[in-house]
Amino acid sequence: MTPVELARTVLHAVRRAVDEGELSVTVPERAVVTPPGPGGCGDYATNVALQLARPAGQPPQRVAEILRVRLLDEQRFTDVVVTGPGFLNFSLRGTATADLVEEVLRRGPRYGHAATGFSGTAVGISCPAEVRAVVVADVVSRVLRSQGDYVRVECEGRPAPEWASVLGADVTTRGPRIADTHVRIAPAPAPADPLPLGRDAARWALLHPAAHDRPRIPGDHLVQREGNPLFRVRYAHARTRALLRNAADLGFHPEPGPVSEAEALLAALGDHPRVLAATATHHTPDRLARHLVTVADAAMPLFPAVLPLGEEKPSAAHRARLALADAAGTVLAGGLSLLGIDAPDHL
Repeated sequence: MTPVELARTVLHAVRRAVDEGELSVTVPERAVVTPPGPGGCGDYATNVALQLARPAGQPPQRVAEILRVRLLDEQRFTDVVVTGPGFLNFSLRGTATADLVEEVLRRGPRYGHAATGFSGTAVGISCPAEVRAVVVADVVSRVLRSQGDYVRVECEGRPAPEWASVLGADVTTRGPRIADTHVRIAPAPAPADPLPLGRDAARWALLHPAAHDRPRIPGDHLVQREGNPLFRVRYAHARTRALLRNAADLGFHPEPGPVSEAEALLAALGDHPRVLAATATHHTPDRLARHLVTVADAAMPLFPAVLPLGEEKPSAAHRARLALADAAGTVLAGGLSLLGIDAPDHL
């Protein structure tokens, strides 16, 4: 069960409670599902009971118990627990890993994107003619489009022509001229010319820091070692592609299944759609960049156990780990693509 499917299941439980007269509320359009916070337990948690308590006129813990009874009917949960002021915590059966990996691999680089194409808000984006602002505006427009919004980007002035060719920034006007909302992108400007870094490192240098932080240029963005977050992300992606090639040489292929020793990676992959939605809502490409570092760091411990050792024969566990590694590489490639950065198969 993926976070999106879990959110739908939670809303179905709310709808059942309303239909059966135990809750008198308007069923919300969405339920937020995240990894459990401090004091939580299980695989995922939601605060929907706290969200509904006031309109329902009942304490949050009572609302949570009403929903818990209905959610326990769902066979894909091993347990549903109420913690704190009314958080619902879910423990999923082993098929949860397979479901998540299958969804990632089925959607490919578009995992986390809107499933119905363009159906959202018309957004107008403007930015000053400064290299960082142009690149950030470009990525914000990419992420907004991934969530189904129509986007029109305009630069306040004429950008230097080399920015578009070297950094790949798209500041052409596209989308509707009449916008439902307007966003002005104006991060702290770059303190030096990033173009000598080349397209990928320059874009990362401009996008990874928060908007109010000045980028480090030249920094260590071209250094191939662990202290460079861009290197870790691209290296982790390249490792997943190498594992797929090596497994094919050994005669086995990815097959989603339970992987008990990769909770951090599963949580990071499951969180990817929420990160994309938050990046689009708050216009913060740095949030996506940091998330890719989290995915890469969580994936690295898995890699040594993916391939059989010595005379060991490939097993279902190896195939499941390979599928999970493939899913991690898919998320890294899709995220880098939204940042306008290449994800090479060899590094």
